[in-house]
Amino acid sequence: MDAANGLAPVFDAVFRCGLLDLLRWRRDVRRFCAAAVPASVFDELLDIACLAPSVGLSQPWRFVTVDDRRRRAAVRASFVRCNQQAFASQAPERAAAYARLKLAGLDDAPIQFAVFAVPGPRRGHGLGRRTMPETTAYSTVIAVHTLWLAARAAGLGLGWVSILDPSEVKAALEVPPDWIFIGYFCLGYPTDESDAPELERAGWEHRRGADAVRLRR
Repeated sequence: MDAANGLAPVFDAVFRCGLLDLLRWRRDVRRFCAAAVPASVFDELLDIACLAPSVGLSQPWRFVTVDDRRRRAAVRASFVRCNQQAFASQAPERAAAYARLKLAGLDDAPIQFAVFAVPGPRRGHGLGRRTMPETTAYSTVIAVHTLWLAARAAGLGLGWVSILDPSEVKAALEVPPDWIFIGYFCLGYPTDESDAPELERAGWEHRRGADAVRLRR
């Protein structure tokens, strides 16, 4: 079929194999090269992220690029504090393993941005949110994943920094107080590639298959 004529494209076996490879090779990246990412490439990734589905077509996501050194430093300071607290909370038998993990690429990633969800966007007119208002946050996470896959397809790595205090990040970036912090992200060219998660390679945890997470009713 011809997509140019308004007909749906055919996603053949070759495409499906390529898509499966993309899903398998998507990684949460912590180690970045110093090479800059062209602004046009990042702009394209944001456009692709906006193709993600959202509740009521509300598009509640907000991407905040962080270029200012002082703001980046404030985010890094929050990470250091939270990471120290997380380390202190580890069971003795896990503390050494935790200390060896590289949990952020804040010192190397050329592009850093935060993602927020607007809890009550005017767009969408409230459709689908009356009983589940959290769907705005869910929608925003889907937009992040859409960007994540597009970045991987472009040879870029994305790292999600979750060891942060949301209130400190919001203060550092001076965003509206009602915005919901979803995550802080590092983007750049990865120093290495692997089809296995870094945490799995480090022996921290292992990926489970569908049988381990499926219930039948």
